[in-house]
Amino acid sequence: MGATRRIKTKRRTSAERFGNRDLDQIHADLRSSKHLTEHKTAKPAEDLPGLGQFYCIECAKWFESEHSMLQHRRGKNHKRRIRALKEEPYSQKEADAAIGLRTDNGIRKPSKLTEIEVRAATLKLETTSSG
Repeated sequence: MGATRRIKTKRRTSAERFGNRDLDQIHADLRSSKHLTEHKTAKPAEDLPGLGQFYCIECAKWFESEHSMLQHRRGKNHKRRIRALKEEPYSQKEADAAIGLRTDNGIRKPSKLTEIEVRAATLKLETTSSG
């Protein structure tokens, strides 16, 4: 018998598998109600647990009943998520600075070399005009 061939598949993270929202998306939900309503209305209420009535914003989870949502809010995972959300998400500016890109558009000071060149040029002008 011949060897069997394995088909390689892309490994997905748990967030990709289960459709969890990232922390930066949740920060956007907390900042603007428009962003949150767009997410909530993405699926019809009939397809959501508890007909879409019970939603934990911090964890981006739907619950069947108010009791299960209250149990969740008392739990360790919810408290961990709240602790993680207290930190501000990284911005693109911070990411660029981390790899060495800067967007400093301030006034640049002339380098020492240009000052020396300017002095040398003024000395040449003085010597040629006096002689």
